[in-house]
Amino acid sequence: MMMESRPPLPPFTRESALLKTRLAEDAWNSRDIDRVIQVYSEDTVWRNRTEFPVGREQVRQFLARKWSLELDYRLIKDLWAYSDSRIAVRFVYEWHDAAGQWFRSHGNENWEFNAQGLMRRRFASINDQAIAPEQRRFFWPTGRRPDDHPGLEELGF
Repeated sequence: MMMESRPPLPPFTRESALLKTRLAEDAWNSRDIDRVIQVYSEDTVWRNRTEFPVGREQVRQFLARKWSLELDYRLIKDLWAYSDSRIAVRFVYEWHDAAGQWFRSHGNENWEFNAQGLMRRRFASINDQAIAPEQRRFFWPTGRRPDDHPGLEELGF
């Protein structure tokens, strides 16, 4: 049986960690749950706010709940640090709830990968800030952030 793999693989360099970060951002911005869960190991362990999903099926359920509540979701991730098999990122995303209230969510994630490049562990800390519609900064069409769109540093986050 062939082991699945998701390059770039550890040990990470700055370039491969930057690529891994952008690939994660692109997948999450797609909001395609099947695409997103394929980068996690079958036995992945998460901490996301107050939820602790274990395994791809629980992650699938988590993402379905998340994106049913966080509407018009747009995310930017920024590499913070990396080591052999770990990457730390900070991120900001904007979304609104069913009542139309906009939020900007600020967070940090710590990732650990297995030798096949699948994420074994993901620990996320996130704070939500209610914002007025005119405070929004992320306006690209649903999906991948355009390459020429400013990142977090350029936007002052």
